[in-house]
Amino acid sequence: MLKKFAKYVSQNMLGMVGMSVYILADTFFISQSVGANGITALNLVLPIYNLIFAIGAMIGVGSAIRFVIERHGNSSGTEGYFFHALVWAFLISLIFIFVGIFLPDKLIALLGGDSSIIAVGRDYTRIFMIFSPFFMWNHICMAFVRNDGNPSVAMAATLFGSLFNIVFDYILMFPLGLGMQGAALATGCSPIVGILICCIHFKSSKCTITLKPVRLSVKRLLHSCHVGISSFVAELSSGVITIVFNMIILNIAGNTGVAAYGVIANTSLVAVSLFNGISQGSQPLISDSYGKGDLKNVMYLIKLTSQSALEVDGRITGTLDEHKKYFDYLKAGNGDKAYSILIDHLMMPLNVVKPEK
Repeated sequence: MLKKFAKYVSQNMLGMVGMSVYILADTFFISQSVGANGITALNLVLPIYNLIFAIGAMIGVGSAIRFVIERHGNSSGTEGYFFHALVWAFLISLIFIFVGIFLPDKLIALLGGDSSIIAVGRDYTRIFMIFSPFFMWNHICMAFVRNDGNPSVAMAATLFGSLFNIVFDYILMFPLGLGMQGAALATGCSPIVGILICCIHFKSSKCTITLKPVRLSVKRLLHSCHVGISSFVAELSSGVITIVFNMIILNIAGNTGVAAYGVIANTSLVAVSLFNGISQGSQPLISDSYGKGDLKNVMYLIKLTSQSALEVDGRITGTLDEHKKYFDYLKAGNGDKAYSILIDHLMMPLNVVKPEK
């Protein structure tokens, strides 16, 4: 079991890091192509990404858990969970599509953007929100693939999706000169790549997932979301923190301050993704053991998960503490404030145990 745990967790950690890297790529290329206002616009709408991912993760992980548990219980309703999750995700995504097409200006203004940021971020927001169903479907497909015993394909889906985004960020923004529109198109198409790679598992003989049409049920949706709520909270928490910091920094340092904070926030997502990788990697194994009624193994897996999280926390916190000097470039001018925010914000999500000085 330890070997299996290590395989699932390591592959999911790598996959989640890959998924978070494309936000860093967006940040870098936008800073080079558009400048500070582009990064500010990106950081202001980043919580919308978090909300879309959170809904997709809640429906996907929750439905995939119910699928595994009820499959071991020989329930006749397991075949419909995948279809049910995909359709509900599409219906919910219509809200984001509507807002993206008709109300992007008001959304950016609501999140704190002024007229200059709205002008820069309007097209970016409109395009990426039109791709909302694909972001949610990507989460659902990867959750079902992981829970169906193929974490390698799920890892490949996240890594190749991120690689596609990074490559096409550059192609669309620089050689083709599309600017923020190019960044949004690259980001929006990346989950499609992930979905296509997940189809490798869906077409394999080992796949037990079926796309069986079933009647939509709010009760079944809530039944799935009940066990997927932890994934929702994990994804959404970063968005809530980003909104709060954006509002505070806008009042202190304006758009330039939010642009500086955007680099910090997007970097911290890479660290947080390691913990998401641990939880999502252990989840299929815990669900499988629970479905079999093996509570002893469930407790053992929870212990391994907690120990892994503490170990990663200690290593990241120690590394940041030892290498603060690499962030000294932020100290120029009024950068002392940005430097303090950098250290505090990077440490905050990591400090399960923070070493005493």
